[in-house]
Amino acid sequence: MTQSLPRLRIGTRGSPLALWQAHAVREALVLRHGWPEEAVAIEVIRTSGDTITDRALALAGGKGLFTKEIEDALLDGRIDLAVHSAKDMATRLPDGLHIAGYLPRADVRDALILREGNSLDDLPPGARVGTASLRREAQLRRLRPDLQVSLLRGNVHTRLAKVENGTFDGTLLAYAGLSRLGLAGRASAVLDTDLFLPAVGQGAVAIECRAEDPPTNLLLAAVTDADTALAVSMERAFLAELDGSCRTPIAGLAQVTDDEISFRGMLLATDGSAAFETARRGPRAEAVRLGADAGREVRAAAPPGLIPT
Repeated sequence: MTQSLPRLRIGTRGSPLALWQAHAVREALVLRHGWPEEAVAIEVIRTSGDTITDRALALAGGKGLFTKEIEDALLDGRIDLAVHSAKDMATRLPDGLHIAGYLPRADVRDALILREGNSLDDLPPGARVGTASLRREAQLRRLRPDLQVSLLRGNVHTRLAKVENGTFDGTLLAYAGLSRLGLAGRASAVLDTDLFLPAVGQGAVAIECRAEDPPTNLLLAAVTDADTALAVSMERAFLAELDGSCRTPIAGLAQVTDDEISFRGMLLATDGSAAFETARRGPRAEAVRLGADAGREVRAAAPPGLIPT
């Protein structure tokens, strides 16, 4: 008997968290459409971001380093869809590709992981905190300018190990990622968004595919979450107005209720010495417009040089 080919091919990075996300999308498709599991294949694709681990993404090319090779495979037809952490996606996608939707969003907050203690206040002056995120670095420096903040790249397990072995006194990770890997108990504290605003798209799993592929888009529409799509679209509209990349510390969070959507956004100086905040609230149908308007407000308030050109 000839074995049939998979119905869909998912492209993903090979980290434990990326694979969790790809399997979650496969499970959603299989359950929704009544397929056998083998109808959806998972293809691991190594990206430049996985290869470059000795310097910050901002110095190596930005967020697209985690998506370029996967997007090339989409454009070439080697895969049918790609699964990413929404916060890793560039503001502007390659021509011919779009975000078809999102799985329901998980917890958006950042988790603090410490060798000792249970809060930022427990870190002694001069403590070493590692992070690969300019946003986290800037907010840390804003709250605790006495800390030594330096680069820490690698997957979740690598970063946890660097704290365990004493290379760093602490680090910050997305609480959603820890939870998805069964590591929620490793969080020393989960930081309230009023204190520590998350990255645009944090906690959301994005599904990218070719815009001119109606059959795949239709299949994906059945498993995507409308509220998550609305919230992240508002956040990305804010980011787009600031030309957001890994070179600029930007945070933003939209929250959807029955009738309206609210948003809070922030642009920071890398050293935490300045922050420009804004907020919006309005009808759901105005989400993208309000997000873009918030971005323009912050751009106008920011001094020359804060946003790279």
